[in-house]
Amino acid sequence: MFRAIKIVGTIVSFLVGSIGTLHRMDKQGQVDPVAVEEESTQMVRNIFEKLLKMAGVTVEVRGYENIPQDRPVLYVGNHRSYFDILVGYTTVPGLMGFVAKKEMEKIPLLSKWMLNVNCLFLDRKNIKAGLATMNEGTQLLKDGFSIAIFPEGTRSQDEDPHEFKEGSLRPALKAKVPVIPMAISGTADILENNKRFQVKPATVHITFGQPIYPDQLERAEKKHLGATIREEIIEMRKKHKTS
Repeated sequence: MFRAIKIVGTIVSFLVGSIGTLHRMDKQGQVDPVAVEEESTQMVRNIFEKLLKMAGVTVEVRGYENIPQDRPVLYVGNHRSYFDILVGYTTVPGLMGFVAKKEMEKIPLLSKWMLNVNCLFLDRKNIKAGLATMNEGTQLLKDGFSIAIFPEGTRSQDEDPHEFKEGSLRPALKAKVPVIPMAISGTADILENNKRFQVKPATVHITFGQPIYPDQLERAEKKHLGATIREEIIEMRKKHKTS
């Protein structure tokens, strides 16, 4: 309970204390938006690293060498915990946004930071709006920003990830950028697997798989790319258990 209170307090302090910074960034963004994106990314990574340390989390990374350093990518991961985003964001290189549920857009200050790092808010109940969001993701990839997405649509409490929504991979197919499977294990042990509001230390494993280049795939392979990536993530997670 103490860890949870401390973490929540740190988040609130950061958000409230950043009001002046956000105001300054709003003005700076009109002149130099890239500088704002870079500064925002670094600040968000710093606070995420602090929160992971406070929670007592140790992160073990594999496959970092599989991430292309000269181009944006679409990271596709399984989703079991709120901490998946913190772990993923602090282990990838360069500028990266992620796809979040539409409801998070209503949270004051937090949503502004999310916008500053090019996060996208997906309305899962509105097909037309969802397609528009995916098109925004395509443009971000073309503009040089990586994106992380969890294609299950929501957090899963099952051992294996739920079926991946094929439409979530549309941005990578249209932008013709590499797709990096991202397998995460252990994050649910930090919070979700514990009694209410208990945060416990845990070792988290994250593995980045070999890049998949959509423009090199046959039409049938593109159609079932989500299912292929899901199976690969399941296999990578099995290796986490034997390490």
